[in-house]
Amino acid sequence: MKPVPFEPLDPGAYRELVRRALAEDFGWGDVTTEGVIDPKQQARAIILAKSPCVLAGLEVASEAFRQLDPGVAITVHRNDGDRCEPGTTVAEYRGHAAALLTAERTALNFIQRMSGIATLTRRFVDAAAGRITVLDTRKTTPLLRVVEKYAVRAGGAVNHRAGLDDGILIKDNHIRLAGGVVNAVSRMRKKTREMPTEVEAQSLEQVDDALAAGADIILLDNLSTPDIVAAVAKCRGRAKTEISGGVTLARIPELAATGADYVSIGALTHSAPAADLSFEIEPL
Repeated sequence: MKPVPFEPLDPGAYRELVRRALAEDFGWGDVTTEGVIDPKQQARAIILAKSPCVLAGLEVASEAFRQLDPGVAITVHRNDGDRCEPGTTVAEYRGHAAALLTAERTALNFIQRMSGIATLTRRFVDAAAGRITVLDTRKTTPLLRVVEKYAVRAGGAVNHRAGLDDGILIKDNHIRLAGGVVNAVSRMRKKTREMPTEVEAQSLEQVDDALAAGADIILLDNLSTPDIVAAVAKCRGRAKTEISGGVTLARIPELAATGADYVSIGALTHSAPAADLSFEIEPL
């Protein structure tokens, strides 16, 4: 849970994703565009915000146009992380009309999905008002984790584990199979001490067990608000605390007031509605 600086994604992180997405859509060819549009036709197009949103994924969307028309001219009017109101021109593209049309849906699919995540994330971050750190989870679309977690950062939140190799989190199933919290943590400590050990607790008794075992972070899973307050008091000065389960936007101010360090929200990536952006084109 180290904050990752919000900076542009390395194109190597998404170039192949975009290539595969274009191939999925293109199939044997864009029969409509090939039949209607002169290959030499030039056009100007824009991506336009149609609803309030926080922008994310502009470079990923632009990559779709670049892959089909390497000479496309791109003028950026807004940057990822910016709030956009309806009617905001996000970016402008000038190039071959056929390439712009063929790449349109792939580009919009990325930017609408990513901007939706960033927009929902910003709502949670604003509600937290700096009193608790908002985290995402691994509940991401298969193969799209790198761009979805980037969108979370664009919205102002912090990434939890990028993958199973990026942090120790001993969850309920690990505990059950190991025969208890103490056994699970003990086994983990024999393997490595290079990473902080986080342990899931589903009761105050398990919080006590996790503290006794020396957990660095305790994940308070689906605890009531009074139990969260009690758990935070137990952990103060001994372990950091993370709230998870049943987290809604309406509950964020209440949860932030408990004194917990983190709140993780799967909905940021698994339930964010797509932002409304459109693609408009005209001949040159």
